[in-house]
Amino acid sequence: MNTTSQTAQALAALGHEARLDVFRLLVRAGEDGLIVGDIAAHTKLPLSTLSHHLRTLVTAGLVNQERRGREVVNHADFAAVQSALAFLTAECCQGVSLVQEDAA
Repeated sequence: MNTTSQTAQALAALGHEARLDVFRLLVRAGEDGLIVGDIAAHTKLPLSTLSHHLRTLVTAGLVNQERRGREVVNHADFAAVQSALAFLTAECCQGVSLVQEDAA
């Protein structure tokens, strides 16, 4: 189960246009994932910039990396995204009561 802090970190990571593009690309790639060079080719991001954005997504728990020889394969962490969404909607439609201040 996600916490407020974990969900805020995930949303902050996705709050940048380049990182959102990278994440959506990895979602489209599915379980096969993509190597860094392929992500760079699709997004037209320089490798140093892409590395920064991937590190942010990994730190936020949204992307997993797997080393295969000399290549690093990046995968969207679908369970992490589902957990963040579940946290956001867990209290849906439960109502909100106003806090009454003491009338002294």
